[in-house]
Amino acid sequence: MALTPEDVVTKQFQHVRFKEGFDPDEVDDFLDEIVVEWRKTIAENEELKARVAELESGAAAAAAAVAVVETAPGAVVEEVPAPVAAAPATGGAAASAGIIELAQRLHDEHVAEGQAQRDKLISDAQAQRDNLISDAQAQAASILADAEAKSRDEIARLDAERATLETRISELRQFERDYRSQLRGFIEEKLRDLDVAGATSGSSVSAS
Repeated sequence: MALTPEDVVTKQFQHVRFKEGFDPDEVDDFLDEIVVEWRKTIAENEELKARVAELESGAAAAAAAVAVVETAPGAVVEEVPAPVAAAPATGGAAASAGIIELAQRLHDEHVAEGQAQRDKLISDAQAQRDNLISDAQAQAASILADAEAKSRDEIARLDAERATLETRISELRQFERDYRSQLRGFIEEKLRDLDVAGATSGSSVSAS
């Protein structure tokens, strides 16, 4: 399916979170510029087609004029009596033939000029359109390539940060286990000391 300016205007891109990328407003502005230039090219192409159609209609009118001139000599010969106007009729036929030849030559030149202009206008419009499309595609490819490269870099950075955080969390959990073990040992030692102190104190009281 051929790409149209409306396709560019209505194109929706998925928003990516927590990743670097291009400014959506700048991308939208650039795409708007592409659409404006594209629409100008389409309008110019339509104008060129209209001019070509106008030239072709002018060529058709010239051909009709030639056809009218070609029918004139016969009508003149029918109206002139044969015996009296034989010599003038010959001169009129020669003049008519000259007019026909001139009209035909003008017609051919007009048609050739119109076709040459049409071909040139169409060729120029197609070249301009192809250049605009090529530039837009190159810009779009460059934007996509940059976005993909930045996306890969961002993913790699996040993976590295995640690995670092996982290592840190593992270290903190190990520290917690060691701390709890040391604290439990300290508390148990103190309790044993209290039990020993209590037993000693009880023996002293009994001896007294």
